[in-house]
Amino acid sequence: MPDIRPTVSSAALVLNATYEPLCVVSVRRAAILVLSAKAVCIADGEGILHSARYALPVPSVVRLTRFVRVPYRNHVGMSRRAIFARDGGRCAYCRGAAETIDHVLPRSRGGRHVWENVVAACAKCNHTKGDRTPAELGWRLHTVPAPPKGAAGRVLGHRSPDPRWADWLDLPASTLPTAA
Repeated sequence: MPDIRPTVSSAALVLNATYEPLCVVSVRRAAILVLSAKAVCIADGEGILHSARYALPVPSVVRLTRFVRVPYRNHVGMSRRAIFARDGGRCAYCRGAAETIDHVLPRSRGGRHVWENVVAACAKCNHTKGDRTPAELGWRLHTVPAPPKGAAGRVLGHRSPDPRWADWLDLPASTLPTAA
């Protein structure tokens, strides 16, 4: 069994045989898929995994050798982490670092807890806004809140994408973190 220790990016993107993104798995699971010949490594991560007989580059992206038919859910689950991932960790009002979530139309005024009404916000903007709407304060949203679209939203969920996955995910470059 390879000696697998967490790396900077301890997750790997799994692609179907047709290069369609399927899911994100641990580096350990990706290495097992590669070693069992169920997948091939498309892009390497940082470091090397060692065992008694093998030295395997840490897989960052793997492609399955056989096509897998997966029925997808159309609905992407909404969570605090997913909202931060969708908004890039930035406040929807001032573009500062987000620490909280905010309902654009406050719940006290009938606003619902749905993708289209929830944004990431910094504590200062969230506190200042209170139970008012952005229009009442003369504020505007920098982006219109919407559910995540495409395979990337289903695949990533609440994870931040690894920059090495950009070629296989339909994400704007501005949403990808920079490599350290």
